[in-house]
Amino acid sequence: MGLSDKNVLDSGNHVKDSLSPAEAVAAITLAAIAPDGYMNEEEAGSICGILLRMKLFHSYTSETIMEMVEKLLNLLREEGIDALFNAAQSSLPENLRESAFALATDMVLVGGVVTREEQGFLNDLYYSLGIDSDVANQIVQVMLIKNRG
Repeated sequence: MGLSDKNVLDSGNHVKDSLSPAEAVAAITLAAIAPDGYMNEEEAGSICGILLRMKLFHSYTSETIMEMVEKLLNLLREEGIDALFNAAQSSLPENLRESAFALATDMVLVGGVVTREEQGFLNDLYYSLGIDSDVANQIVQVMLIKNRG
């Protein structure tokens, strides 16, 4: 998968409240699987499971994560993906940007088939988060290997 230097996620829309670093990571992960604001139970379980494995969420229960995801879904539905992404991007500490990209990539690749829209999302995401293209490509390659089996 090639990554380009195009950024369509930043449209200037902003969520009124800032997000915590944990919410920012969850929001970016959520945007990867539910850009329309809707997800099924399997996707909800996947996002909960992937977040619970992070140190950032070690004090969270699965119920707490699901409440946070529901809050973010409501923001996504009310404000749109651009506003949610912009809030996440501005709240995301530098040291969590590659992790957030890796989680989003993992969620996109878990289905085995990457659509043009999903590929475009990942291209925009790495660029918007300021991740070096070589690092982004390495993350994508690792996630492809992880999801191959």
